Amino acid sequence: MKKISFFSKISMVAIFLSFCSQSCTNLDEKLYDQVTTDKFFKTDEEVIAAVGAAYTSLYGGIGGHNSVWSDNEVSSDELVIPHRGADWYDGGQWLRMHRHEYTKNEPSFNNSWTYCYGGISTCNRLLYQFDQLKLGDKVTPFIAELKTLRALYYYILLDMFGNVPVVTNFADATPPTTKARKDVYAFIESELLASIPLLSKVKDPSTYARINYYAGQAILAKLYLNAGVYTGTPQWSKAAAAANEIITSGKFFLEGNYYDNFKTDNAGSRENIFVIPYDKVFAQGFNMPQMTLHYSSQSTYDLQKQPWNGYCSISDFYNSYDNADARKKNFLAGAQYSSTGERLVDANFEAADPDGKLLTFTPELNQLEPGCFRQAGVRIGKYEFASGSTENLSNDYPILRYADIVLIRAEALWKQNAGDAEALTLVNSIRSRAGVAPYASITSANLLAERGREMFAEAWRRQDMIRFGTYTQPFQFKAAVDDACKIIFPIPNAQINANSGLTQNPCY
Repeated sequence: MKKISFFSKISMVAIFLSFCSQSCTNLDEKLYDQVTTDKFFKTDEEVIAAVGAAYTSLYGGIGGHNSVWSDNEVSSDELVIPHRGADWYDGGQWLRMHRHEYTKNEPSFNNSWTYCYGGISTCNRLLYQFDQLKLGDKVTPFIAELKTLRALYYYILLDMFGNVPVVTNFADATPPTTKARKDVYAFIESELLASIPLLSKVKDPSTYARINYYAGQAILAKLYLNAGVYTGTPQWSKAAAAANEIITSGKFFLEGNYYDNFKTDNAGSRENIFVIPYDKVFAQGFNMPQMTLHYSSQSTYDLQKQPWNGYCSISDFYNSYDNADARKKNFLAGAQYSSTGERLVDANFEAADPDGKLLTFTPELNQLEPGCFRQAGVRIGKYEFASGSTENLSNDYPILRYADIVLIRAEALWKQNAGDAEALTLVNSIRSRAGVAPYASITSANLLAERGREMFAEAWRRQDMIRFGTYTQPFQFKAAVDDACKIIFPIPNAQINANSGLTQNPCY
């Protein structure tokens, strides 16, 4: 397992770097008009190296601060970034995000938009290049891979921004216009249905961290799971069927230890369907210790740089976990110690903080702003912070994970029949792994809560809350406001200014 883990990560990083070293810093796309088949793409390895470039935008948008991950987490009831005195005001951006008062000028929205369209542009360029070079059947599976990856980028845009342009022709310089959300959904569905059958069903190091048949089915399952939100017409049976393709394959399983999915060397996880293979040296961007830990926590993990003391959870979400739930270790709570066992202190603690000078992560936040205590809020502890870590982790980030697929099928079956026995069995298999008592029956409230506990800090909470109808309801530090139109984010103002063909979403 260790050998497979090493091979898969290094091989994928090498693929990305081999392309980037040649062309990521060269923005003159006309060079590709001169590519000829007698010089490039003579072997599968050369094609794979080129295709690897299409994945690199994922590194910028997911697993780091101020983009896709941040937008979907801080707008939910899972996480906040409090304003701690002089720290983390950031122009009020994260306070507005959590309160659903966000505007079209938030930098993170523009980052999310540009990361996704950057990935789409690379996919389009490679598809155009393959077409121009007349490479024939040998690139058919790679074309399917690129189109499915492009569908994933569009799926993120569909979910976050709703009404977005669909661009597929790399050679067309015409500014794209906004498409209705239902039309974007239809495009993604058609691309997936056409491409998935052409994808490899191999699950081994050669397909690790790449789009294969099962990753395609997982994207399709997520699309169908949220079809009612995107189009007004639920597709529960289709969601259940797509999830079942993965479940019945016999190639994925729940890990016995939940945290094996999130440790530093997690490439061997049997739950991994599609991941970002982060590496602290060669594939950076997974900055979780910096984003969540207190300044003094540097001594706990002997980190090479001091953390930023930002993201934390809130008491309502933390307290939704039973004390017997193994997943409650998703959080760092209570007294904090150095790696040598000494009690940590906060040298600049607030006099009003009842916890005093000794560093203690408490579930309760005294306030969201402007004077949140520096040590208030339990921190994200789900991902292993290896001793001596840099600001970039080497943990592979799971975008699509088997436990999610199990819960998707359960929800889709339950939506069709509230007494479905298989749905209950599937949900209870997740609870059993966590060491908590099985449900006697499924309700909307306990299913959403179980998804939250299982999928914490994997950037799905906002989407789940919208689907279950709780996103527009009040939750901790978010008042009851009329924000139904805010289930989709605004088209970034920078994009509107650059392209008159874009139409802003309602309420912005």
